[in-house]
Amino acid sequence: MDTETDSRMADPTTVRPPLPTSGRSAKDLARGLNRIDWRRYVIYIAFVAVFVLFAVLLRDDGFLSQSNLLNIFRQTATITVIAVGMTYVIACAEIDLSVGSVAGLASVCSAMAIAHYGLVAGILAGLAVGVVVGTINGGLVSRLGIPSFLVTLGMLGIAAGVAQWITKSAPQPILNDTFNLAFGGGDFGPVPGLLIWTAVFVIAGAVVLNRTRFGRQIVATGGSRTAADFTGINTRRIKFQVLLISATVASVAGMLYAGRLQSGRFQWGAGDELSAIAAVILGGTSLFGGRGTVVGTLFGALLIGLINNGLILAGLESSQQQVVRGVIIILAVALARKK
Repeated sequence: MDTETDSRMADPTTVRPPLPTSGRSAKDLARGLNRIDWRRYVIYIAFVAVFVLFAVLLRDDGFLSQSNLLNIFRQTATITVIAVGMTYVIACAEIDLSVGSVAGLASVCSAMAIAHYGLVAGILAGLAVGVVVGTINGGLVSRLGIPSFLVTLGMLGIAAGVAQWITKSAPQPILNDTFNLAFGGGDFGPVPGLLIWTAVFVIAGAVVLNRTRFGRQIVATGGSRTAADFTGINTRRIKFQVLLISATVASVAGMLYAGRLQSGRFQWGAGDELSAIAAVILGGTSLFGGRGTVVGTLFGALLIGLINNGLILAGLESSQQQVVRGVIIILAVALARKK
């Protein structure tokens, strides 16, 4: 060992003492926490916070009872199913305002077809509504370049008008027990049928969006259509397909309404487009496209259902519920976007 090294080791001012292990761990932990993008997890934090809040405040009102919790899942099932399709549309930087009316039209078409031609015809009629509407929406947006906001806003009125017209505003009862059982009206053992439908759509939607080439093309198209075109993605086809999927999924949601309530009515699904969009945005999907998460959408829909259920149990009036619901949703979205 040379003289310079000996002197440096002997001089305590030139040797940096090692940090205490606990201090270094605390700094590493703080540095790690700072690197986490908490905005991605706001929906899950908000869901847990609202659930705990209602569990404490409404414990004596039956909030935590099994029947009430299952009721929350039943009430949010159709919104969740619609929102899965809406996630694709918004991730692609488009919008679909016609989903609620499509659900209502599919419910009455299914009910009328079942009454005249039987179960299979009823299911096919309901699906046909979604395919036809989705084809028109997708064709007008992808081929003619009309903004999806205008196309689907017009389709919202057309579908609602047709449903009201062909039924003369009268409910269409469904007496087929198999249809009512399969489409959400019954339970499979201890599990509600609507819960199974929700799980199927969420799992399938998440796998396709996250694990397939089609899902990556949707996100790429929404992120930058020009860049996606240069990489060889047929963005017109992608836009057509997401609008077709959204309408078809909405028609299934309409049949779930019909099966659960044993009738088809043009009112079913009215206003669901706003709830579905709120669930998608709350869940973390970018309103401007380029990012989407189906699991986040599920928790967004559950959060809305949780808030609705808690406010009803708390005995708030309808007007008060709207105010509180709006404040919570705006707050959650603001936190999710704040850096």
